[in-house]
Amino acid sequence: MTYVVTENCIRCKYTDCVDVCPVDCFREGPNFLAIDPDECIDCGVCVPECPAEAIFREDDVPLAQRPYIALNQELAQSWPPILARHAAPEDADEWNGKPDKGPLLER
Repeated sequence: MTYVVTENCIRCKYTDCVDVCPVDCFREGPNFLAIDPDECIDCGVCVPECPAEAIFREDDVPLAQRPYIALNQELAQSWPPILARHAAPEDADEWNGKPDKGPLLER
C-alpha cells in the first residue's frame, strides 16, 4: 500500500509534506509532486500536512482521481527526489481547490 498525490496538487505544489516524510519518497516536477510507491512506507504523516488535501491512501483515492495512482508511479521514475521544503508558487492559494487541473500538469 502507498499514498498518492492527486489532481489538487497541480499548480499548488505546497511542499509541507516533504518536511515530514521519513523516507524521502516525494518526487518533484515543474508544477506537481508525486510519491514514489517503491519508497513510500505507508506511514501517512504527509496527509495532514498537505494544505491542498491532495494526498490519499491508495485504497481511499476518490474514483475520479484513480488515474493518479499510475501517474504517481510513472512520474516517480523520471522526476528527482525533493528533500527539503520550499516556498509554494506565488499563486498556489488561487489554484487550491480549482477543478479539472489535470490538463495543466507539466511533465
